[in-house]
Amino acid sequence: MTLHISEASPHLAAADAVVIGVIKQENGAVPVSGTKDVDEALGGALAQTLATLGATGEAGEVTRIPSGGRLAAPLIAAVGMGAAADGSDAAFDPEVLRRAAGAAVRSLLQGRSAGSGADMRIALALPARDHAEVGAVALGALLGGYAFRRYRTGPAPGASLTVLAHAGDAAQAAQRAQVLADAVSLVRDLVNTGPSDLVPAELAARAEQVAADSGLGITVLDEDELAAGGYGGILGVGQGSVHPPRLIRLEHAPEGAARTLVLAGKGITFDSGGLSLKPAKSMVTMKSDMSGAAAVLGAMQAIAALALPVRVIGYLPAAENMPGGAAQRPSDVLTMFGGTTVEVTNTDAEGRLVLADAIAASAADSPDIIIDVATLTGAQVVALGRLVGAVMANDDGLRDAVMDAARRAGEAMWPMPLPAELSKSLESAVADLVNLPAEGRGGGMLIAGLFLQAFVPSDARWAHLDIAGPAFNDSAPHGYTPKGGTGAATRTLVQVAQDMADGRL
Repeated sequence: MTLHISEASPHLAAADAVVIGVIKQENGAVPVSGTKDVDEALGGALAQTLATLGATGEAGEVTRIPSGGRLAAPLIAAVGMGAAADGSDAAFDPEVLRRAAGAAVRSLLQGRSAGSGADMRIALALPARDHAEVGAVALGALLGGYAFRRYRTGPAPGASLTVLAHAGDAAQAAQRAQVLADAVSLVRDLVNTGPSDLVPAELAARAEQVAADSGLGITVLDEDELAAGGYGGILGVGQGSVHPPRLIRLEHAPEGAARTLVLAGKGITFDSGGLSLKPAKSMVTMKSDMSGAAAVLGAMQAIAALALPVRVIGYLPAAENMPGGAAQRPSDVLTMFGGTTVEVTNTDAEGRLVLADAIAASAADSPDIIIDVATLTGAQVVALGRLVGAVMANDDGLRDAVMDAARRAGEAMWPMPLPAELSKSLESAVADLVNLPAEGRGGGMLIAGLFLQAFVPSDARWAHLDIAGPAFNDSAPHGYTPKGGTGAATRTLVQVAQDMADGRL
């Protein structure tokens, strides 16, 4: 897709469809600010037309109206933005705009084939009165138009997106939106890729290409180098697969950067559960178990493109968790990077093992802040559902700052505690720790966080994001979120880096 900015009036925009916003009120859908000239072109009949077509203004609802030659565009797409308490001229939350733009573009492109002609031209006349609104509309539209086509026999239909805006810094806002959309699309592509096509070595190859294109430094450790370095967690998880593990380290190091942020993402390219085998149904979406690593890679690409003046290091510990003859066994004891020993009581609690190695290794980078992100526990989904991720931290101020960054980025996160009394459940009779307590299932998300905390360098502030639910959407698309990989946490990680660069964190 291509993205443009134009100051054209909606009724004069050269497009195949023009998108307008409507809000939900008691008497039906009401056009929002900025649709006056469309209404005038229709002879003042826009509200009545919406009512006749049964439009409600419900968030995400798209109502198509033929313009009958009264607009330059032959089609009007009125997208619902939900209820607005302050009326049609109110300022909208950026996430409302992102979702509305995404829903409209997704609806207009749905079912359209590549052979249907030239790229569809979509003009977005949603509220875009300042930098924040322009960025929100542009990002939502780009994300809403995403399509994963690797395994399709035909190419995706093209689209040309134009945001109608008069803001002075509209071009800058659109450029940032494009950077973020490119990063999220990269993550979605990786998550949606079949696991046989994204084994650890291939994920490393993709990271090398991103690094080359973005000017990032990169180091990849293979299985022999991991063994020599003492990365027992990554090796233990990966030893059952014919595809050996990798540890990928990326670095964005602008001259003069005074602070260091470490990002670490779980990169289990397929999770069978190992010898603690998952039920067949639970394996169907396990190609997405590398969503955390993908989010870190996407964030590193965006951070480099935005040239943020903060040193950022990304770790992607990648392994395939398989039940081969050489697989680790329950009761095996692993020696992690740094020397801590872990009794493996369940091979399906593998993500924390690869992340622990990466977090411990990051001590050499002298990080000010460490953020790890992972599809770590089913308990996260039980606690918070499919749409909301969890944030845990060893510092309440950092936890709150990450929550605020996620809110501004448009990603739903919720703060969770790390109760010290639960740490006793990680005690082992034969090693320093167990990877999964034997007793009960209560507090599984929190216990996993406590396990990771044991490997955090003593002088670093650390936060853990569990995105087991939000990383993969196996339900219907909604807003700008497609079915499949979502790109969850990518925008939050970029916002955290931006906040560090801006001195907010």
